[in-house]
This record gives sequence, structure tokens and C-alpha cells, in this order.
Amino acid sequence: MTDNQKTSRRSQAWFGARGRSGMVYRSWMRNQGFGHEVFDGRPVIGIATSASELAPCNAHLTRVAEAVKRGVWQAGGLPLQFPTMATGETLMRPTAMLYRNLMAMEVEELIRANPLDGVVLLSGCDKTTPAMLMGAASVDLPAVMVTGGPMLNGKYRGQDVGSGTHVWKFEEDLKTGRMTEEECFFAEGCMARSNGHCMTMGTASTMACMAEALGMQLPGSAAWPAVDSRRMETAQAAGQRIVRMVEEELRPSQILTREAFENAIRVNAAIGGSTNAVIHLTAIAGRVGVELSLQDFDDLVRAVPTLVNLMPSGTYLMEDFCYAGGLPAVMAELLGGEMLHGEQITVTGRTIAENTGNAERVDSDVITGLDVPFQPVGTGIAVLRGNLCPDGAVIKQSAASPHLLTHRGPARVFDSPEAYHEVADDPELDIDENTVIVIRNAGPKGYPGMPEVSNVPLPAKLLKAGVKDMVRVCDGRMSGTGYGTVVLHVAPEAAVGGPLALVHDGDPVVLDVPNRSLHLDVDDAELARRRQAWKAPAERHTSGYAWLYTQNVEQADQGADFGFLRGSRGHEVPRDSH
Repeated sequence: MTDNQKTSRRSQAWFGARGRSGMVYRSWMRNQGFGHEVFDGRPVIGIATSASELAPCNAHLTRVAEAVKRGVWQAGGLPLQFPTMATGETLMRPTAMLYRNLMAMEVEELIRANPLDGVVLLSGCDKTTPAMLMGAASVDLPAVMVTGGPMLNGKYRGQDVGSGTHVWKFEEDLKTGRMTEEECFFAEGCMARSNGHCMTMGTASTMACMAEALGMQLPGSAAWPAVDSRRMETAQAAGQRIVRMVEEELRPSQILTREAFENAIRVNAAIGGSTNAVIHLTAIAGRVGVELSLQDFDDLVRAVPTLVNLMPSGTYLMEDFCYAGGLPAVMAELLGGEMLHGEQITVTGRTIAENTGNAERVDSDVITGLDVPFQPVGTGIAVLRGNLCPDGAVIKQSAASPHLLTHRGPARVFDSPEAYHEVADDPELDIDENTVIVIRNAGPKGYPGMPEVSNVPLPAKLLKAGVKDMVRVCDGRMSGTGYGTVVLHVAPEAAVGGPLALVHDGDPVVLDVPNRSLHLDVDDAELARRRQAWKAPAERHTSGYAWLYTQNVEQADQGADFGFLRGSRGHEVPRDSH
């Protein structure tokens, strides 16, 4: 490292300043016990941590931050930890998705406003990973992601249980009398038995894998369990690596290219990842100016089979996935099939092919090969079009029932998820297994925040009769831990006048996933008459953040970001007020 490199560091606009300004910045930092030598021009690394006891998936990240600090010190940098908000899906109401964009704004502005040359992003739950990537991409300083890792496998009465996935299963068992309230209460403690995020291939695990597939996380680090010592080794290595990235001037804009997003989309199909990756990847792409359309999520995966046998689509959990070879083994398999851009650069400074080309599959039951895949080609996310979703909708084929992928049935419409839940246990409810349950006003603007409510449980009377699945259509999202034949992200949403707002009870709904169609079998003249009579719902929020959100949020097919946050605003040093 040359003297010119040191003096040109962004942080030196603060710590290398002469006179009163430099004295103010350095003297206040020294009240924490830092010696004068740490202000010598070495890279200053921010450690952004979303640790919070209100976000259980992220609660342990303070310990992860300590490991990152070790690595930064070892590599000759100055680590400075700072908190960000945490968007934990487990506790936040009405939904953590309402606050993803707010967190992204906060991360972006904290990085830009402070004397940082690079940043390590510590995340855990579903929305913290994309929010941090969105914020860091908009600043475009060297950045590396460290996710907090999944929980250990749940264990209940001799079987593995998955967080989220078994919540839905246990609820069904409770409604049908196969479990008691006491047994469910006991099972809670068996499901979440260590620090970490969901250990199914839900959204948290999916987005950790997406960060790695994009090249923003060190190879293999998405899958190490939160309490495995190698999680801390990974964090320490990330601390060392970010210092080198600053010296190399390796930035997110060089990593997050169109090819990187194509890699991530194909990897998501191969791992049976969450449909929520569609919205988050689209939003991240928007921050770096990469054109990514909803159709890409269908076109790019048609030749990709599902290789990973994990809940909710399969049997195993993230701990098994890790020890079977983790994401590098999946990416190596895809590279062998020429399905990835192997030349794409990553945070290591090496390419995808160099990072993962020699990775091994240790357990072929958990991670299968392209020759005998867990599920065949055509089981990834499908993008649907039709008069019910002119801007698109998605369905996760690997988690759906094959016999329902082509279906025609009468609609039973509910104007909110709460309206459905009020009657779901009514034995007289006018619904049978052929009915298409339509839940509307659950989109980005309508709820607001687009909650994970689309996979509503089946009516109690049908569960008791042995019905396992039904077609459900919604403008909201579904938890990545969920399953079922559920059409999601219907766009435009009902609250802005999308066709879902025009559906009446009894209208025939035609789902044809092989032909990528979702159609309302009602003639155009009748739909035009209904549109003429439709009235937009009254604005529920007239002030505060919820108002800002509803006034600026884009539709699901565009990533549900704020339009004014698209693109990068860079890392120019703010003016000095001293």
C-alpha cells in the first residue's frame, strides 16, 4: 500500500483533515480508546449489523461482528461497528416487507454519511439481506455480505422439523385433531433450538444463497449453521477480505452485473428457492441499473432442474445442505452443465468458476446431479400471464401439487386475508376442493407492504375430509417456508385497480401453468362494466412512513422498491460542517 493510496482514502477526508476539523473527528474517536496510529490512512471498515432481540434470526450477529473485527485488524484495517434497523418477519406487523425499503435507505445513508472506505454487511432474516445489498449497491463502496447462518435442524419425536414449513403442517394437524394444543406448544421449542434464521429453504436461506450466487458473499458461507464455529471463521475471513477489496477498489457495481443476476436466478431454481427472491433480486438490480424483468425469472430457468432436496419442496434442511457440499456444490454442477457465467467476478477477486468449479457433492440424496435431479426440468418458478395478471404473477412449481397445475374452478373471493380467516373454520363455508380461493388487497400498496399471507390454510372442513391442497390466488406474497398450489404477486394488485379487484364469487378461474396462463373466464364487456363501477379504496394512511410507502412503492413485478431509490447515488464525501 502506497502513501498515495493512504491519503486518497475516503476516510481521510475525516481523519486526515488538518486543523479543527481533523481534531474534532480524531479526538472524539479517541474517547473509545483508539490510539493515534489508527488514523494513519489505513482502510476504515464499517461493520453494519442488524443485531436485535426483536429480530430473533439476527440476535446473535453481535458475536459475528466480533469475528469480522478480528479479520479487519489482522489485515491492517480499522473496524468500526454500527447498528442498523432489523426487519424480522417473525415479530414485525403488519409485515417486515413494509420496512425493507426503509432499512435500505438507512443502510445507504449511514454508509455515505460516515468515514468509511468499505463495509461488511451482517444480516439474517428475510428482508435484512436484500435491504443491505440494496443500500450498499446504491453507495457503491467495497462491500461484502456475511449472513448469520441457519438454525440447527429442528428435532421432534425422532423426526427433523423445519421452521415455518412445520408451522403450517402442525396447524393442519391441530385442526384435524392429529395434534393437541399441548403437543404444539412442546413442538415450538423443538423447532427453533439454536441461534440463526430458518433452516428450511425459506426466504432467509434463499437470500443468503442469492448473496453468494451473486458473488457478494464468500463461497460456501451461506450455509454454515449459525452456531457452527466455521460461521465465525467465515466472518473473520470476510473481515480480512474487505480490507483487500478496498485496496483493489473492487465495488458492487463490478460484481452485480447482468450476468451475476442471471447466475442467481438459475441457482434459485436449482435450490428450490423462495418466490420472494423474484422481488428482492429485481429490487437489487434496480439499484445498479441492471435491466431485469419478471419474464427473466421464467425464461432463464426453463432448462434448470431442482437439484436440492430441502423443505418445503423436499425432505432435508440447511444443516444437511451445508454438510452435503453447500451452494458451491450446486454451482459446480450448474457450471458443468454450462448453465452459469463462470467468468463472473466475485468479492474474492476470483471468478465463479475459480471459486466453485472443483466443489464436491458429498451427499447425493441432499444435492443431486443434473443427470438424476431431485425434480426435473420445469419445476422452478413459473411466470404467469393473462387477463387476471397482465403484468404477471408467479408460482413455485416445486412446492405445488402437480394435479392442480392445470385447473379450472369457481372463485371464492375475500377482500382481505382477515376476511378469509374469520370464516375458514366454519363447517358451513361454501367451498369445496375445486374452488379457487382468491385473496386480494394484500399487495404492496393495499395492505400495505405485501405480507406473506397468500398460502392461507385450507378450510378446516376440507382438511378434515382429507383434502391436501387447493388453488389459491393472491396479490400478496408467501413465506419461502410455505408450500401449496399458490399463485402469488398478482400484478397489478387489486388496490390500484388490477383485474383481481374485478373478480366476483363464482367466476371461473383457469390456471394453466404449463402454458403460463392465469385467466378469468368472464367476457371483456362484463369486465369493462365492472371496471367502470370499481372505486379505489380510501387512503388508509395520510402521514408518516406508511404514507410515504404507499405513495411511492412500485408494483411486485418491479421489485416493490421506491421509484426514487432506483439507481446508484455514489459515495461522494459529504460537505464538512466543522
